[in-house]
Amino acid sequence: MAVKDRVPVPELEPSVRKGNFLEVSQGYTFELAHQEAQRCLQCKVPTCVSGCPVGIDIPGFIKEIIKGNLKKSYEILKSYNYLPAICGRVCPQEVQCEGACVLNKIGKPINIGALERFVADFASQEGFEDEVGRLSFSEGISKELGNAPRKLTDLRSKKVAVVGSGPAGLTAASELGKLGVQVHVYEALHEFGGVLVYGIPEFRLPKEIVRREVLQLETLGVELIKNIPVGYAIHPKELLEKYDAVFIGVGAGTPKFMGIPGSELNGVYSANEFLTRVNLMKAYKFPEYDTPIKVGKRVVVVGGGNTAMDAARSALRLGAQVTVVYRRTEAEMPARRAEIHHAKEEGIEFLFLTNPVRYIGNETGKLVGVECIRMELGDPDESGRRRPVPVANSNFVIEADVVIEAIGTESNRFLLNQFPDLKTNKYGYIVTNEYGQTSIPKVFAGGDIVTGSATVILAMGAGKKAAEGIVKFLVY
Repeated sequence: MAVKDRVPVPELEPSVRKGNFLEVSQGYTFELAHQEAQRCLQCKVPTCVSGCPVGIDIPGFIKEIIKGNLKKSYEILKSYNYLPAICGRVCPQEVQCEGACVLNKIGKPINIGALERFVADFASQEGFEDEVGRLSFSEGISKELGNAPRKLTDLRSKKVAVVGSGPAGLTAASELGKLGVQVHVYEALHEFGGVLVYGIPEFRLPKEIVRREVLQLETLGVELIKNIPVGYAIHPKELLEKYDAVFIGVGAGTPKFMGIPGSELNGVYSANEFLTRVNLMKAYKFPEYDTPIKVGKRVVVVGGGNTAMDAARSALRLGAQVTVVYRRTEAEMPARRAEIHHAKEEGIEFLFLTNPVRYIGNETGKLVGVECIRMELGDPDESGRRRPVPVANSNFVIEADVVIEAIGTESNRFLLNQFPDLKTNKYGYIVTNEYGQTSIPKVFAGGDIVTGSATVILAMGAGKKAAEGIVKFLVY
C-alpha cells in the first residue's frame, strides 16, 4: 500500500448496525495497526503534536507500535492523556493532530485516533492498563516538582474537590491524584463521565470503555462520589470551607431552544433530554428501566452538529424514520465528516437550507408536524459563516410525531451563582487565567463551563492545565 493511502478501519455494515447500538468502528488489529503505523514519517519537527491540545508525543507512541513495544507506547500516551481509549474514539482528530499531519500534502494523514484507540484497548486486554496509569505523571507537573520532594510531601496533605466528572474533571483529578493529593470528585448523576455517558451514544463510545478509564482513578486514591448535585445536595460554601482548592468542570449542559410556537407540545425534546434518556436511562427499555421515552415513527432532528448526528442516529436505531433539518448547507455543518457519512449510510434524510418556524399539534396536544421555511445564504455573520436568510413564501410541512432540537447548550447559572464573587463573561461562562484560576483564588475551572461547548480533548487539556495551576497554588 502506498504511503498516501490509509489502512481502512473495519466497520459494521450499515444494514447491520442501524438496528442496534453496537460500536460502529471495530478498531485495528495488531497487524492493521502495525501497517498503518509504518506510514508515519517520524518527522523531526512533528506538526501533529502542535495540533494536539494535550501535546501527545505522537511520533513517539507510533514508533513503539512499529517496534511492537505496545506497553511503552501506552506509557507514552498515558503520560499525556489519561483517557486514550475515549479520545481515540471521539476526538475530532481530522481538525487537530491529523489535520496537521504532513501526509495531507500527498494523500491521507496517519490515522492517529485509530492507533491511539488500538494501543489503549490492547493495554486493557493485556492487563497493564492500571500499572502504567499509576506511574504516568504529566510532564508539566513533573518538571515543577521534580527537584522539590518536600513540596510533593506538602501536596499529599492537601484536599481538592472536583465538581463534575466529565473530561475536564477526570483529567484534573487524575493529574492531582498521581501526585498524592486527596481528591474527591462530585458527580450529580448516577454514572461518572459527564457528557461521555449521557451525551455520546454506545455506537460511538461504549459505556464500558468510559467506566474502565474512570475507575482507574480509584487506583490513584481518588474518591468518586456520585448522586451528589453540588448546589442542591451540598452548597459550594461548604466545599470552600472543607477543601484547599475546588475545580469546577461541570460542562455546559443546559440546552438552548428554538422558542417557536408549539414548543410545549408532547413530542418536542431537547437533544440533551433525548440522549440522556436513551444513553443513561435506557428509556427505550421501559418498563424494564424506570424512565420512559416517546420514540416516534417519524422524527425530525434540528441542527447540524455532532449532537444532532447522535440524536438522529439514536432515533433511527429505535425504529424511526429520521429527517435532519439544517438551516445552512452541508459544507457549513459543524459535525464531524465521518458522522455525517455514517448517518447517510444508515439512511437518514437531510434537508439543508431549511429551518422550522412552527410545531403543529393535534387536539390532544401531541406533535403531528413541523412547519419549515426554505433558507438561502446571505452575507457572513459574526461566526464567519454565511448567514441563513428565509426565502419568502417557501413554507412547507413535514409530518412528524417527535422533534429533537440540537441547537447548542449554555452554562448552568444556578450553580455558578452560588459561588460568591465568581466572575463570568457575558455568555455566562467562567472567566479564568491561563491556569484555570478564577476570580476566587482557590477556585479553578476548565472545559465547556469556561469555553462554551467544545471537544473532549480541549476539555482534557483545560483540566490538565488547571491541575498545574492548582499545584502551584497549593505549594507556593
